[in-house]
Amino acid sequence: MKKMLAAVLGFGLLGMASIASFALPAAAQSVAAEETVTFAVENMTCALCPVTVKRAMAGVEGVRSVDVDFEAKTATVVFDSAATSVEAISAASANAGYPAMEKS
Repeated sequence: MKKMLAAVLGFGLLGMASIASFALPAAAQSVAAEETVTFAVENMTCALCPVTVKRAMAGVEGVRSVDVDFEAKTATVVFDSAATSVEAISAASANAGYPAMEKS
């Protein structure tokens, strides 16, 4: 009887835990931390350079999207500021050979 009661209570608590986790979806939590920043990117000289810049920046955890404009020599990044920073994104681009500074 004690084992049955423990099992029932255990399942009940597990159910409550999963209901609590749905109270505020993760997407709603991270939307509040979403930021957009535009970087001036150096050393882009050919049509393949934007591909490398995009891959480097998109590889940073927390980056949601990267749009690289070869003509303007810029990259616009949408990211979760709770998961990464402007500095981390800039460093990833610099490590790939394309120093990137936040445009003001």
